[in-house]
Amino acid sequence: MTKTDSYSVEPFPRFREIIIESVEAGKRMNHVIALPIYDVTKARELIRKHKEKTKETISFTAFIIHCLGKVVSENKQIHGIRKGKRKVIVFDDVNIRLNIERELDGVKTAVMLIVRKANEKSLREIHDEIRRAQGKKDNTKMEPVTKKQKKSRNNQNLLISLPKFIRRIIWWKLKYDPFFIQKNMGTVGVTTLGTMFKGRGGYAITASPQTLSVSLGAIEKRPGVVNEKIEIREYLYASVMFNHDVVDGAPAARFLTKLGDLIEEGYGLTSFEAKK
Repeated sequence: MTKTDSYSVEPFPRFREIIIESVEAGKRMNHVIALPIYDVTKARELIRKHKEKTKETISFTAFIIHCLGKVVSENKQIHGIRKGKRKVIVFDDVNIRLNIERELDGVKTAVMLIVRKANEKSLREIHDEIRRAQGKKDNTKMEPVTKKQKKSRNNQNLLISLPKFIRRIIWWKLKYDPFFIQKNMGTVGVTTLGTMFKGRGGYAITASPQTLSVSLGAIEKRPGVVNEKIEIREYLYASVMFNHDVVDGAPAARFLTKLGDLIEEGYGLTSFEAKK
């Protein structure tokens, strides 16, 4: 090392060990990856119009989850979980997991949120659930940390404190116990990394222990053909990972097509109720 080199030594956050183990669990699945690009021009315009009218910003992630809940409920095999060698557990309820970052006791913490029965909830209900998890009451005020979020943080700290061999047993259950997965992790995972691209096209691909994993990348403006005319459109880059043990190409293609139809039509946005 020369005298001009400089560096700092920082503690490695223990909670990242859980993230590492989660990714490792996802890598053990036989995933197949699709990289769809969806035209979200109409959806984004509806969100902008709602904000102009009410000053409220509809969560884009909530919109995607609303679409996913609908499509997965119509294609349930997509989030089926293998049990043993000869069984697949196919759940009626669509439980969708995402991570929410918020400050707990002065420390920014990733809090896992499971939107349970997303297929039965309205876009307004999903939006409000995410905003509560984020601690956002409106554009200026922050909601206090809830008992549920404190419990989630405490459970995370407890998991981190366990010896690694015990955590391996828990990850083993995530692989072999569909009901444990459904309750504690959901069967569909959503990751949002689009803000890091800052208007440039790009995908976010991450391994997930869920059967179906959707990562939202960038939203980019670029030319598109509409009614035989070239227009500037807004396109969402997404990556979708299916568990190839239970899902083949044809069902996956049908799922992606239906999901694209709902996203591009702005499913649920035209009937989104103003906050009372």
